[in-house]
Amino acid sequence: MKQKTQFERYVDRISQEVYQPAYYYTQVRQSRAFMKDNLSKKIELGEIAAAACMSSFHFIRIFKLVYGLTPKEYLKDLRIDRAKELLKEGLSVTQTCFAVGYESLSTFSRVFKKGTGLSPKAYQDLNKAILDK
Repeated sequence: MKQKTQFERYVDRISQEVYQPAYYYTQVRQSRAFMKDNLSKKIELGEIAAAACMSSFHFIRIFKLVYGLTPKEYLKDLRIDRAKELLKEGLSVTQTCFAVGYESLSTFSRVFKKGTGLSPKAYQDLNKAILDK
């Protein structure tokens, strides 16, 4: 049997990293559904990885390949999107904070402002002003 060259081994490694088995995509989608279903709870990385039937390390790598974000970044974005909806519906900032899984109002406000450019209250007020027009 002919041994592979260094270049052939490199190409094999890259193709294994980029072209993942189809079941990985199914498993990662399961983890995404788990995040959506448990948005209001404190979720640990191990729980999300378990929903995908993967180790935490392997899960982070595969998730980032599929979605271009880490699971933590994706969960943060999900929470901000849901918070926007709740604030538009008229829920208070405090209620929204807890409804999207944050345990600290200051942390929620900081993350929300970093993600949207507005504080939760300013975002809510802006949407009220737009609806009132």
